[in-house]
Amino acid sequence: MKLHILAVGTKMPSWVSEGYAEYEKRLPREWKPALKELAVARRGKSGAVAQYCEQEGQQILANLPASAHVVALDVLGKAYSTEQLSERMARWQMAGPDVYLLIGGPDGLSPECLSRANERFSLSALTLPHPLVRVVLIEQLYRGWTLLNNHPYHK
Repeated sequence: MKLHILAVGTKMPSWVSEGYAEYEKRLPREWKPALKELAVARRGKSGAVAQYCEQEGQQILANLPASAHVVALDVLGKAYSTEQLSERMARWQMAGPDVYLLIGGPDGLSPECLSRANERFSLSALTLPHPLVRVVLIEQLYRGWTLLNNHPYHK
């Protein structure tokens, strides 16, 4: 099993890149996610949110192998405690197929991406800006790994 993060948005602010890098370097090689950034749809004054989501969704779906286990990060998804996320991570590892975590753009994920997902996961009932989601997600993956390995970070 390999972890992948497909995230809409490029050219992140330095605090996002630095925060992500800090937790990524703490993870062991087998748990380091491969991050692929996808372009945000060009937004104009007369465009529709559904159109932007559709364009971004097409990019995401084009990067998903048929065998992938897909986890969509969605505010309406299931909220896990850190302990429950750690248990999910252990299941992902045992199941075998690569896991793709999807982070939508400013308007979220397209209905097609949500339909493709094997599971939906919510980091918070709050709506978080998509750059911040990357940092929170990688920190929670690190925290979940520490629980799996009895590392003192979680305490």
